[in-house]
Amino acid sequence: MKHISSKQTIHHKNSDACSAQEYTLNDPEINCATIEVNGRYPETGYVSNQECKELAFIQNGNGTLTLKGETVALNPGDCLLLEPGEEYFWEGQLKMVVTCTPAWHPEQHVHIKC
Repeated sequence: MKHISSKQTIHHKNSDACSAQEYTLNDPEINCATIEVNGRYPETGYVSNQECKELAFIQNGNGTLTLKGETVALNPGDCLLLEPGEEYFWEGQLKMVVTCTPAWHPEQHVHIKC
């Protein structure tokens, strides 16, 4: 078993509209974070995880996830799975629990400018 207390999280400010509390499990196969979006992330274009599947559970708030060609409304209790390489952006007021497999790392997270 691995246990991470909230006092051991690492804070990431991805932009003015997006911040994350990362629960570092020191496990290359999976990790977890809480993410808050207040506005649009990224501010322009799209982002993509090149290696990770990203499972997001919407805890609070409402918003949308836009992939190229599709927008999905998000509400509390919704869950979605993003595949590696999918290009997307979040918009709204959302608090999410996100797990990634393999474990997320910043080098594989890319910003696609339009």
